[in-house]
Amino acid sequence: MKREQFSSSLGFVLAAAGSAVGIGNLVAFPVMASKNGGAAFLIMYAFFVFFICLPVMLAEMSLGRHTRQNPLGAYTEIGQNRAWRTVGWMSVITPFMIGVFYLVITVWIFGYLGKSVLGQLNELAAPDSFGNFINSNELFVYMAVVIGLTFFILQGGVKQGIEKAARVLMPMLFIMLIALVIYVMTLDNAMLGVRFFLIPEFDKLTGKVLNGALAQAFFSLSLAMGILITYGSYIQKNNNIVHAGKMVAGLSVLVACCSGLLILPAVFSFNPDIQLSTLSESSISMIFTFLPKIFLAMQADIGYFGASFVAGFFFLLVFFAALTSLVSIIEVPVCSLMDQKGVSRRTALFSLGAAMIALAVICALSFGRVELFSNLLSYGGLNKSFFDLVYDIFYETILPLNGLLLCLFVIYRWKKHNLDAEISQGNSTFAGSLLQKYVNFSLGTFIPLILAVIFVNTVSTIFFGKNLLF
Repeated sequence: MKREQFSSSLGFVLAAAGSAVGIGNLVAFPVMASKNGGAAFLIMYAFFVFFICLPVMLAEMSLGRHTRQNPLGAYTEIGQNRAWRTVGWMSVITPFMIGVFYLVITVWIFGYLGKSVLGQLNELAAPDSFGNFINSNELFVYMAVVIGLTFFILQGGVKQGIEKAARVLMPMLFIMLIALVIYVMTLDNAMLGVRFFLIPEFDKLTGKVLNGALAQAFFSLSLAMGILITYGSYIQKNNNIVHAGKMVAGLSVLVACCSGLLILPAVFSFNPDIQLSTLSESSISMIFTFLPKIFLAMQADIGYFGASFVAGFFFLLVFFAALTSLVSIIEVPVCSLMDQKGVSRRTALFSLGAAMIALAVICALSFGRVELFSNLLSYGGLNKSFFDLVYDIFYETILPLNGLLLCLFVIYRWKKHNLDAEISQGNSTFAGSLLQKYVNFSLGTFIPLILAVIFVNTVSTIFFGKNLLF
């Protein structure tokens, strides 16, 4: 079967940016930054994106383009042993399981979008609204629609599905983000939020804060999920991987900056005396419990329907970000099944979709509705639901391990000269450049060391309740 390809480098950049720009980048990042040094945190985040994450991005994209394979196929073809094949399996199972809980969160966002459009802002701003919604039967109606949209995009394949959706959704997302930023800047006390976000406080950059900035950079670029290996396998040989990687990294930083200029001015317009320490850095808490109150408060100036429109506009923005990320996550196991078993895209989608939907339903039922799923296990001194278990294992824990193994595989199994040769295709200036030396050195030394430390500390913190670093 002939390998599908993106029609251009721009198509890949938009698709990869769609994967990178998720709900964490849009909502949690501004509060995290404002609590931890403002512009100082933003500067460190950008530093980590370009000096730690970019080399890993280039490694993933190059590995995918060289092998024309999914993660499992790439590790198997070059690794030539059972151990590396196991790593390949980890790189496929991880995005599949991340897709399970990400589907549930996307459904929540779509539900709030629907309620905003229907003018139910009073209901959304009520204290018990979120808890009632996630345990309601209507949740499964929204789930059916989200699943339908996701499968519709994926069924179209690389050019007519993923790339076409990215070419429409990503420009719309950027336009909507800028429009909302311009609007919130007109609100009273908006400049207070801008000040908290853009005035650097370098004394707040503790070890814990730097670790948070690095983790945010690593996760926000969809690294170690197998996405960039899979998307890399669709890149044309004459495309400039370095240029594409820099574009994706730059767009991620730009969105993070714009999101700070959106969320924080809105927060301070709602309450100019608010203490940022009281705000949660959780995307879920911000989107579903705090921001609806801000939108409702806007009705004093623009009326109830105007406030509902702004709320709907915001949730549409976040939904686009979530949907493009969800599509990229699910494409990894879909591509893997197609490559390994030689099945059609439709067969792969329906086979994996059935399993993913079943697990997503269990996740959706694990917030008090079904006791077995809501209190499944206890570790790290806390009771954990099925949703928590999937999140802790596959998102928090295995991702840094996958990143560590990827670095070791590329440098010490695939070898540096093969990586250099692949990146040099489409970029004749890479060979012998300072960037080449830095990529080779960083991937073989301090980046895997950093990821190893993060992995060990994550395991200790989550599963044993002991933070070894801070």
